[in-house]
Amino acid sequence: MSYILSIETSTAICSVAIHNEGKLMANADLYLEKSHSNSLTPLIEQLLHHCDLQMKDLSAIAVSSGPGSYTGLRIGLSTAKGLCYALDIPLISISSLDSMTIQILNFHKEDNSIYIPMLDARRMEVFYKVSDRDMVEVEKMSNLILDEDSFSNYISNYKSVFLFGNGAEKGFDLLKNQSDKFILIDKVNPSAQFYGEMAFKKFKKEHFEDLAYFEPNYGKEFYSPKSKKKSFLDLNR
Repeated sequence: MSYILSIETSTAICSVAIHNEGKLMANADLYLEKSHSNSLTPLIEQLLHHCDLQMKDLSAIAVSSGPGSYTGLRIGLSTAKGLCYALDIPLISISSLDSMTIQILNFHKEDNSIYIPMLDARRMEVFYKVSDRDMVEVEKMSNLILDEDSFSNYISNYKSVFLFGNGAEKGFDLLKNQSDKFILIDKVNPSAQFYGEMAFKKFKKEHFEDLAYFEPNYGKEFYSPKSKKKSFLDLNR
C-alpha cells in the first residue's frame, strides 16, 4: 500500500485528498476565503480518520508547486514539509495547472486539441500552461496579460482550444471573437483529488523534492507594498 496525502492551496480553495497507489480514497475541498491557516490541519485529520488511517501510514505527501496565491502556497508547503520531516517521508510537487488539465481530460480528451488552464493573477493577467491531450507540454507555465490576440497562434493548427480556470472565465469575452475553436469550460479549479495518478508516478520513480530547499513557483515575483505608516524610528526624527 502506498498512501499519499495531497495538499492543494494555490487558490482560495483549501483542498486535501488521500490516494492509495493513485486511486482516490477520499477528498475534501473547503471554499472559504483566507481559511487555509486555520482549516488545513483539521481537514487533514478528518480525512485520515474518515479513511481509518493514521499519520504513520502515509508513504508520501504531494503539494502544489504553484502557480497561485503566495500566502496559500506558503501555508500548504510549510504544512507538507513539517509532516514530511516528522514522518520521515518524501515530498512530491504537483503543478496546480496540471491538476486542472487532468480534470478536463477525464471528459474532453479529443484528438488534435490543446488544453490551456488559466489562474487569475489580478486585472487581466493570468498564469497559464499549454498541454496536449497526452499531457505533453506544448508551452511551459508563464504569466500573460490577456488581449484579443492571445493564443491566436493555436487556432490554425488545432481543431479545438479548451480554456478553463478562473483566469479563462474572466478573459473569454476577449478571446471568443477570434474563433469558435475556443471552448470555455467553467467552474474548473485546482483540486487535490486529481493529484493521485501524477503523484503516484513520481513516487514510483522517486522524483522527490529537497525538503530543505524546495520552493513553489509563484508565477511572478511576490510584491509587498510598503506601508505608508512611519516606522518607530522615523517618528523620532
